[in-house]
Amino acid sequence: MQVALENNIVFVVIDYLAILCWGLSGGLAAIRKGYDIFTIMLCGWLTALGGGLVRDVMLSALPPVGITDKGYVLTTLFSGVIAVVAHPEITKLKWTMTVIDALGLGLFAVNGTAKALAYGSSGMTAVFLGMFTALAGGLIRDLFIGDVPMIIRDKHLYAVPSFIGCILTVLVWRGVRYGWFDMRSEMLLDVLIVIIVVALRLLSVGFNVTLPGAIERRHVYLPSENRHIQQSGGRGNANTVDDEDTPQDGSRLSQG
Repeated sequence: MQVALENNIVFVVIDYLAILCWGLSGGLAAIRKGYDIFTIMLCGWLTALGGGLVRDVMLSALPPVGITDKGYVLTTLFSGVIAVVAHPEITKLKWTMTVIDALGLGLFAVNGTAKALAYGSSGMTAVFLGMFTALAGGLIRDLFIGDVPMIIRDKHLYAVPSFIGCILTVLVWRGVRYGWFDMRSEMLLDVLIVIIVVALRLLSVGFNVTLPGAIERRHVYLPSENRHIQQSGGRGNANTVDDEDTPQDGSRLSQG
């Protein structure tokens, strides 16, 4: 079952380039840990194709494309070999790798969501499976080598752009079903969604845009707890007064 972007040779090339990039990032993560060449290539394969494996297993699209598509598998193995030899140079290409990674994020989110919809999934399920396609490979890799997952470690927008891309893909798919868009329009809209995901990711990295954390507060507003604290405080003050009136030798004050 094919989706719109799989019919475009340009995006097929970008898809393979993104797989190569993700394979390199997986290999570099293993190299930083000091692992051997087998683990380096395994981490590259998990990073690039692990998300698709999760999606296909949950869709019962077996065997998964991550072990049946020779082009994908050979690309990940090739990326592992490149990482072993050229890892000092690759680590210097941070912005280039970030751009290609963002392209992969957008493409995998759109393709994963569209494939889930093509297999009859609901819109909500398709959004989750699209995000699994885009994010699960790096998550599996980080858990495999004992790192904090990238989607948590990277404070810039990463999961959020893919989430937005998945939702927009569902909306476009619904539009096609209702006859609002033809196949050509669907492809153009999918391209636009990929551009939106890439732009959000790159703007976040370039301008250090992050999501806010928890609101800092110094006062607690729990009426029942405050009453309990006040009562405990009153008893504590009374005990303090009694202690002050009692001599340290334990004898009572003499009354005149």
